[in-house]
Formats: sequence, C-alpha cells, structure tokens
Amino acid sequence: MVRLPLTPAEVERGERLGALLRAARGERSMLSVALDAGVSPETLRKIESGRVATPAFSTIAAIAGVLGLSLDAVWAEIDADAAAPGRVAS
Repeated sequence: MVRLPLTPAEVERGERLGALLRAARGERSMLSVALDAGVSPETLRKIESGRVATPAFSTIAAIAGVLGLSLDAVWAEIDADAAAPGRVAS
C-alpha cells in the first residue's frame, strides 16, 4: 500500500495537535501519560513533535482521555477550517 504525501494543511494540523497535547500534559511526564493512555512513549513523542501528523483516532481518543480533554475540544482547537465563515459541518 502506497501512502500519499501529507498536504501542508495536514502537516499544520498535526503540529497544532502536538502543541495542544504538550500544553495539556503540562508537568506530567511523557512516560506516565503514554503508559496511562496505552501507547508507547515514542508514539506520544512523535505526535507531540508533529512527526506523526495523522495519528489513529483511537490513539488520540486515549491520550485526550488521560489528559482530560474532550475530543470536540481537541478538534475545535486543531481544525483551522472550523472557524471559516460559511463552512458546512461534516
């Protein structure tokens, strides 16, 4: 299976996601958050750094749950088009 290159918008959204999760993690260690979410610390590190711009939904749901973030809030924060006038909800 060939994976298509990410668009600039997807890369930017991944960077926003990483920054949001880093900020929400605060002083908690990456290791403890990753283990509590059931993901590897390396996976969390890659997401937070933006190297994994399109992580699996279940991965984000698990991390958000550990950090006390709602998925609606996460999406609202990372989706640049959400605030665009005339946008139709999908």
